[in-house]
Amino acid sequence: MPEERPLIAVTMGDPAGIGPEIVAKVHDTDELFKACRPVVIGSAAVLEKVVKDLGLAVAVRTVADPAEARPGRGGMDIIDLANVDLAKHLWGRPNAASGKAVVEYIKRATDLAMRKEVEAIVTAPINKEMMNAAGFNYSGHTSLLADLTGTKEFGMMFVGGGLRLILTTIHHALQDVPRLITKDRVLKTIRLAHRSLKDFCTERPRIGVAALNPHASEGGLFGNEEWNEILPAVLEARGEGIDASDPLPADTLFYKARQGHYDIVVAMYHDQGLGPLKMLAFGNAVNITVGLPIIRTSVDHGTAYDIAGKGCADPSSLLEAIRMASDMIHCRRKQGAGHP
Repeated sequence: MPEERPLIAVTMGDPAGIGPEIVAKVHDTDELFKACRPVVIGSAAVLEKVVKDLGLAVAVRTVADPAEARPGRGGMDIIDLANVDLAKHLWGRPNAASGKAVVEYIKRATDLAMRKEVEAIVTAPINKEMMNAAGFNYSGHTSLLADLTGTKEFGMMFVGGGLRLILTTIHHALQDVPRLITKDRVLKTIRLAHRSLKDFCTERPRIGVAALNPHASEGGLFGNEEWNEILPAVLEARGEGIDASDPLPADTLFYKARQGHYDIVVAMYHDQGLGPLKMLAFGNAVNITVGLPIIRTSVDHGTAYDIAGKGCADPSSLLEAIRMASDMIHCRRKQGAGHP
């Protein structure tokens, strides 16, 4: 019989940020090993440094591939890419070299997942500016992972505080959002929401669709996106058998979703969705890339350079991301997928 605990790759994140610290801290708890068999992708030298600085009882062990991992409290198995010059490493001081390093971690983890040597990847935070400074022109993890896996339709889901939500538009100036709310974009997001809930063992998801304008535009008084773009997308989705609501005012939709009326909310823009969720679950929420052929979860926060190396970073979101990846794997297993 195969090992029941999933084999998961955890990327270290930006070497100059809090990623190494939270990765080290989760290895110093039994909770991590109850959820999975972890193998870290990163720099052994940086992780040894943070373990020593924090006085953690964790031994960093280098392995060549995930099959060699022997997980358990007191040990950290790492595939060491040896791509950080420790003599130049400074907490809170990122550079193009750290941007290059994080891409190498993500590429290795994705390759392992695509070859089914691990069942999911969980990522610690990176810095988009440094990644671009290193010559990798991506807006973040999501677009890089989509490129690496050849995925054309993908999205960002967030889970926390009793809410699940998916974003129709992501990192755009607010003034550009109305023109980006098109029937095709909204329909694609509704479809992604519907498909992605299979990884949560939800057979028939109830999808709450947010309006763009206040009061869902009051019949066109405050805008026309609801009638011209969002509702037509909803009607087409319903024709495909998807249970999607009419466009609903966001100020009440999130309350209804948290009360259990909907399994997921389709938010029209970044802060419309993440404002309510982070108010309820900041530091404990999980970011999931949906639409990929692999499972990828991540923390809900950034590199936090201001506290990097100070020993005060909270690993809760990383632990939640690992638990959620494990839960998603178990749902896929129930649906007949194999595992290493």
